[in-house]
Amino acid sequence: MVIRRNFWIVLCAVILFSLSAMAADGVQQVANLGDCKLESGQVIHDCRLGYRTYGKLDAAADNAVMIPTWFGGTSANLASVVGPGNIFDSTKYFVITVDALANGISSSPSNSTVQPRMQFPEITIRDMVSAEYRLATEVLKLNHLHAVAGISMGGMQTFQWAASYPNFFDLAIPIVGTPRQTSYDLILWRAELQAIERDPNWKNGNYQGEPEMPVVADIHWLHINTPEYQVEHTPASPYPQFAEKIEAAHFDPNDRMRQLQAMIAQDIAPGETLQQAAKNLKAKFLIIVSAQDHMVNPTPALEIAKYLDAQTFVLHSDCGHSAVGCEHDKLVPVVQTFLATGK
Repeated sequence: MVIRRNFWIVLCAVILFSLSAMAADGVQQVANLGDCKLESGQVIHDCRLGYRTYGKLDAAADNAVMIPTWFGGTSANLASVVGPGNIFDSTKYFVITVDALANGISSSPSNSTVQPRMQFPEITIRDMVSAEYRLATEVLKLNHLHAVAGISMGGMQTFQWAASYPNFFDLAIPIVGTPRQTSYDLILWRAELQAIERDPNWKNGNYQGEPEMPVVADIHWLHINTPEYQVEHTPASPYPQFAEKIEAAHFDPNDRMRQLQAMIAQDIAPGETLQQAAKNLKAKFLIIVSAQDHMVNPTPALEIAKYLDAQTFVLHSDCGHSAVGCEHDKLVPVVQTFLATGK
């Protein structure tokens, strides 16, 4: 009788996990990870990670693809690259889009009840990836991923995934990301950080409501596209047309600060050359960059591609960092082929 009862308990647990894994495509889910220990030695208490899944895990459990979010992005935003026939085809892969720490969905300064605002500790890209690994292994019970891919800060996380967990997945697809920041990148990210700190509306993180920070927004949007693209597509007058675009991309200032700090510190192999770092990366890479990227300089990604003997794909439009959206149709067959064949 006891054996039979235990059998049904185990069976129910399996069924419940299966049902959670087969949640309707794109439904927001939240994983409770308890404490997330950080690289700094600090801890995020009541650590939560948002995610969405698309498609089904196959019988061999070898078709899972994880996609972490870009700077300020959410898993909902990633729906634009996931779905039948899309860059990440959910009819072929079990696609997991993950809300990176401090994006306002996962544990963040803006939503933490135990460590609100600037009590929320500084994080790194490694910390983001560590939480995502726990999601894959502890919550989704995956022993292996077919691929990790990401756009912009998601690409930075992809490089870090390859450094932190080199044997956990087969294919890496960093898209307009970088393995480490260049001096040009750091000027941008530090300018945004200083603009937050010097804005009188920030109030050391103790603002009320959603303070407008036009200088921060201007710095960011100045680098999204090339000057040529901005001149052609953004009228000089009236300015409010551009301001509306900025407002639509609002990002809580304290959340923005923590993700900025993570990117500023990002380096997959501190103290080593990229040639040395490449020796420890086991995944097969498809590295996608934008030649005219004014936000994430493509130089380190192309450099490490040489040491990895990795396949590269260069976008050349004047869309700059947002070339992924402008040249979406070009990326679909390239990524789909790589996911299917590794070539």
